[in-house]
Parts: sequence; structure tokens; C-alpha cells
Amino acid sequence: MSKPNLLAKDFDFATVLPEWQVCRNAQELERVFVFKDFKSAFEFMTLCADFAEELDHHPDWSNAWNKVSVRLSTHSLGALTELDITMAIAMDQFALKILA
Repeated sequence: MSKPNLLAKDFDFATVLPEWQVCRNAQELERVFVFKDFKSAFEFMTLCADFAEELDHHPDWSNAWNKVSVRLSTHSLGALTELDITMAIAMDQFALKILA
């Protein structure tokens, strides 16, 4: 796999990923997803895991009953890259699918 592109310094996180928190010092994106129950949270994680395997880019995450806490970063580059944005957008879409 080729090296992912770093994000532009002026990347507009607030517009592209309004639900995510940007931790510039840690070069991470963070979000907590809340679902109606454990089964829904696990369904979300399964969808994300399958996509992460396809993308070969895996989240740091944890699950506590109906909550899934996520951190994204491209650790190999110590920065945020297009892979993180792609994964975050996909996670948002998976969450909407489950919450619908």
C-alpha cells in the first residue's frame, strides 16, 4: 500500500467532520458514538471492523455497553491523513445506518 497523504494545514474539520473532536497535539480525531443498546453498538463495530480491514487502517477504540469511543490517527506517520478522514466519514455513515 502506498503512503497516505497528509492533510492540508487548513483542512476544515468542522465542516467535514462536525461531530469529531480534533486533538492537534496528539494528531488524533476523537468521537464517542452512543447507540440504543449493546447489540447496536456491536453491530456498528462490526461494520467498522470490516471496512477497516478493507482500508487497512484500524481505529483505536473501546466499547462500554451502548457507547463506542474512537480515536483515529495514522500512527506510522504520527499525523492525521486522508485515511483517518475516510475512516471517520465511513464511521459516521455506519452510525446513521444503525441509528435510523
